[in-house]
Amino acid sequence: MAETSARLLRLLSVLQSKPDWSGADLAARLEITPRTLRRDIAKLRNLGYPVHATPGVAGGYRLGAGATLPPLLLEDEEAVAVALSLRSAATHSVTGVAEASVRALAKLEQVLPARLREQAAAISQATVPLTGPGPTVSAEVLVVIARACRRREVIQFSYRSHDGALTARRAEPHRLVQAGYRWYLVARDLDRAEWRTFRADRIEDPRSAGIRFTPQDPPDAASFVARAITTGPYRYHARILVHAPAEAVAGRIPPTAGVLEPTGPGSCLLTSGSDSLDAIAWHIAMTDLPFTVLEPPELIERMGSIASRLGGRLADAASQ
Repeated sequence: MAETSARLLRLLSVLQSKPDWSGADLAARLEITPRTLRRDIAKLRNLGYPVHATPGVAGGYRLGAGATLPPLLLEDEEAVAVALSLRSAATHSVTGVAEASVRALAKLEQVLPARLREQAAAISQATVPLTGPGPTVSAEVLVVIARACRRREVIQFSYRSHDGALTARRAEPHRLVQAGYRWYLVARDLDRAEWRTFRADRIEDPRSAGIRFTPQDPPDAASFVARAITTGPYRYHARILVHAPAEAVAGRIPPTAGVLEPTGPGSCLLTSGSDSLDAIAWHIAMTDLPFTVLEPPELIERMGSIASRLGGRLADAASQ
């Protein structure tokens, strides 16, 4: 009986590892006969697991969605990854999931083997989340938007602009993009007939319009958001020539800080935007790479002022 139960758990684990299995591959993986496999499949079904079978030469087995969540049999690395993700979710910018994440984490840690519990605890204890008063988005808003993206359904929502004005919007949602602590919706604005980015924390009362659509030349969502949030309606727009290959600069400039375009084998153009000259100056200075500010003139002047002030302070310190 114990051998049969262990075999059923292993069968369930293998079925979860990929969407479809042929009967021959499944039997070979489990090192059992096709007849034993059919008996074990029947036992899983009697226990309430929806294992679907497709007859024929190209047929096989698939674990379907049931009314209840079956036990998830995770590899060691998968279990640690889930534990760390749950702990991170408890302190992240999505409201409504923190308490559920803590409950799920407590259940997971209770059944983790000692060696895995120690790994997860070590990383958790050594990690301190940097949280702040930034905007948050509710899990319900993200779920509604994500469902509309998957179903390709037009959504309606109210959108609060930077100055607080509330407008009604209709859009064809494409993708949700997470950038740092913020979430963005990439969608085709139907009233403006163009692709736009919407901050999810400014979206209110999203709902499906019950209308299906076919995507019209959707952009690469991550690149689209990166360009929008770094070159949007800011007070200052900067163009900086960095004297280093784009691949070398990419590891030092976060995608939320600017867009990189190669200009040659040893240089690239950084385009960025901000309401603060100091913010742009800080990002480019932190790369520790040679650069030339092309525009705006205010940034060139500001960088010169910062360099002069720092040079003066270093000279004062050296003379003391």
